[in-house]
Amino acid sequence: MIDMSTGLARAALHAHRPAFIGTAVAALFAATVVSASTMMLRTTSTDGLAGPARAQLTENGVGDMATVLLIGSIYMSIFVVVSTMGTAVVQQHRELALVRSIGAKPRQVRRAVAVQALAASVPAALVGFALGGVLARVWFRGMITHGLVPAEVPFRFSWLALPVCLGVAVVTSTLAAVLSALRFSLLRPARALDEAAAGRRGLGLLRAPLGLLAVAGGVFLSVLLSRQPADEANEGAFLVLILFCVGAGLLGPRLIGPAAWLVSAAVGRLGGSAARLAMLNVRSQPRRFSAAVVPLLLVVGFGLTKIATHTTAQHHTGSAGSTGEVWMDYMGTSLYAGFAAIASANTLAMISFERRRDLALLRVVGSQRRQVRAMAAWEAVVVAGTALLLGTAIALATLAPMLSTAFGSAVPYMPWAVPTGIATGTLLLALGATGLPVMAVLRRRAITVVSAT
Repeated sequence: MIDMSTGLARAALHAHRPAFIGTAVAALFAATVVSASTMMLRTTSTDGLAGPARAQLTENGVGDMATVLLIGSIYMSIFVVVSTMGTAVVQQHRELALVRSIGAKPRQVRRAVAVQALAASVPAALVGFALGGVLARVWFRGMITHGLVPAEVPFRFSWLALPVCLGVAVVTSTLAAVLSALRFSLLRPARALDEAAAGRRGLGLLRAPLGLLAVAGGVFLSVLLSRQPADEANEGAFLVLILFCVGAGLLGPRLIGPAAWLVSAAVGRLGGSAARLAMLNVRSQPRRFSAAVVPLLLVVGFGLTKIATHTTAQHHTGSAGSTGEVWMDYMGTSLYAGFAAIASANTLAMISFERRRDLALLRVVGSQRRQVRAMAAWEAVVVAGTALLLGTAIALATLAPMLSTAFGSAVPYMPWAVPTGIATGTLLLALGATGLPVMAVLRRRAITVVSAT
């Protein structure tokens, strides 16, 4: 029984190597940031410090900032690892259905995906723990440079970060793998084969209600904060952002379809037949593409919210806030953007790899390489445009109560260079993550790819 599960795991790791490389990269980044955040929380503790140093740390609120950063890092780590591991398992549904049809038991299937998760995440967690120590030192020097931490405060390396890394990277990825395979492993083999070919329809019994509850909670809290003092509204804005992002993640397939339709209507006439085919692909497969859009809209939502907070304050008051606190905010935002960018790039690359046979068939029936590349590029444009549309809506909903209480207007002020840069970066990320795997497939003979898959 164990040998069969191990064999299934090895076969999947070999057949879906890009998917598990992406999962390992996501786990590595997550472990690195969580390790660094844990060490920073330990380093900024006031225990054992002299009176002046303790007073400066307390006055600057460094411990509170480190706590918020750690919580945010754990949240984003769980999101990224669950997203990439879940996508990697979904790509195996056809193989899992086939082994079920020849007698594999549900528990053997679940054990196989758990072994895959361990193989990808354990090395990543260990390496990430070590890299986190390096990142924490760089981070700590930056805090000293910006006056947040007195120079006499020592850096404290903490072994406590190791179990935290293992918990976030290993436990999360294993649970995500098992839960992603749980329902599918319990299906009858014939039903599993049918679902593997056609894809699952619907969101499930819990996902849709939980997603609606998260969005409703975000709206309720946003309205509540609009009636509170500016400081309280500012503190609660992060929770509003989290609730909207959680809701978007849970409702992704239902949101992506209509949003992609709007984007397609705007750009569909610009690219001819290749663009129309790309629009049809994205709109007809919202579940698949939502896994890539949701992380991107997190990049946009977090980025616009954090940057607009400071640029609007600068516009109205002449000051964006304390230099050290602004630096910490941008550091945290860049880390969150890195999480989401890795998740989205992994997912887009997995989607392209999964469709290598379809792309090869297009070549077999007469499509030229440039036509296939154009179709993939337009798909990336739709994905990026959808993420920008939804991410901007989330950012505006998050900013509204905070800005209205602080400045009397819910409309943020932002130099055009900021949204232009975010839009350009989002588009380039989508184009690169989609285009590189497609170019790799196009370099091989189409008939070779078809026969191999």
